Amino acid sequence: MHDTTALLVELGAVILGLGIIGRFAGRIGLSPIPLYLLAGLAFGEGGLLPLGASEEFTAIGAEIGVILLLLLLGLEYSASELVTSLKTQYPSGAVDFVLNATPGAAAGLMLGWGPVGAVALAGVTWISSSGVIAKVMTDMGRLGNRETPVILGVLVIEDLAMAIYLPLLTAMLAGVGLAGGSMALLIALGTVGFVLYLALRHGRLISRAVSSDNPEMLLLVVLGLTVLVAGVAQQLQVSAAVGAFLVGIALSGEVAEGARKLLTPLRDLFAAVFFVFFGLSTDPAEIPPVLLPAALLAIVTVFTKIGTGWYASRRAGIGPRGRWRAGGTLVARGEFSIVIAGLAVATEPRIGPIATAYVLILVIVGPLTARWTEPVASKLQAALAGRRKKPAPVADRPMPSHDDLTPEHAGRDSD
Repeated sequence: MHDTTALLVELGAVILGLGIIGRFAGRIGLSPIPLYLLAGLAFGEGGLLPLGASEEFTAIGAEIGVILLLLLLGLEYSASELVTSLKTQYPSGAVDFVLNATPGAAAGLMLGWGPVGAVALAGVTWISSSGVIAKVMTDMGRLGNRETPVILGVLVIEDLAMAIYLPLLTAMLAGVGLAGGSMALLIALGTVGFVLYLALRHGRLISRAVSSDNPEMLLLVVLGLTVLVAGVAQQLQVSAAVGAFLVGIALSGEVAEGARKLLTPLRDLFAAVFFVFFGLSTDPAEIPPVLLPAALLAIVTVFTKIGTGWYASRRAGIGPRGRWRAGGTLVARGEFSIVIAGLAVATEPRIGPIATAYVLILVIVGPLTARWTEPVASKLQAALAGRRKKPAPVADRPMPSHDDLTPEHAGRDSD
């Protein structure tokens, strides 16, 4: 079969399959993300029917999917809201780092990987998946919830922290000296600071320059600008996702609203491709040998992420139900964890399979905890409260003695 023909057949089958999976997930009230991942596993390396012709296109589509997810997330908020969130949420970011990086670092040292492997695995367990979480919140209609700015604040702090962490990890892996690592770090921080400055000071001018009454022109300009900034950010050792998010922050008003309407269908398509590609790039045969340690690490960090969300939401004055929702939503790991493992695998090959298994577990569990953490926690709290308030059975109550009876009791007793 001709290469182009095979590409079209495979791509058409994949997109059609995603549509069927999405409809099925909607009928049973489940996020389609876990099903997308399982489909990718079934048709990836070592799966039932590997897809070869569309692999390169799917990889590019996955990158675009992450960029669009973060762009539309940024369009929901203004630059001033971002800065306010960062100012108020930085203690939550510190708690997030301590609670979630520590288990990974401890596991790396216990497995005998040394300091570099421990630092890499700490990053894998620390960073939540902005792409998965953005998709989950959109699917569940939670973008307007009170806890959503808290969740976004934690995610943005994590993503911006990657501008520090990734250059340092790269320098450690390459054995680069202090000067080389410091230069990469300064470039990354300077890039983030410059884009934030433009978003804060000149966001209206950027929106005015991008604005157009023609939907086609608006789509092309916004999409082109986002991909360009994401690519430059990646080249400067800053995450492409952070670059796309900051573009969304810089746009406001009618431009943001129009871009959101135009780009939402594209985001949904390429986000689905991203999750499928994640499954396609995973060999199922590598998972069973490392499943136990990965599962134990996943269980520990599910609870630490829920604790992070609870703490951050309580600081923001949000009620218990919103706290549980925030914690459950933050559980998923994804693209950043895979990027970190990919960087470290040359130095510590054993990190690849365990990181893949760990991320696969939590990227499937994450949408489930986002939906069920709050209802389960609320039922448990109600059950405990009811048990405390429940009166003792009549048979177990001590009967009053004759001396304890008041005249009123005595009269009733005699009657």
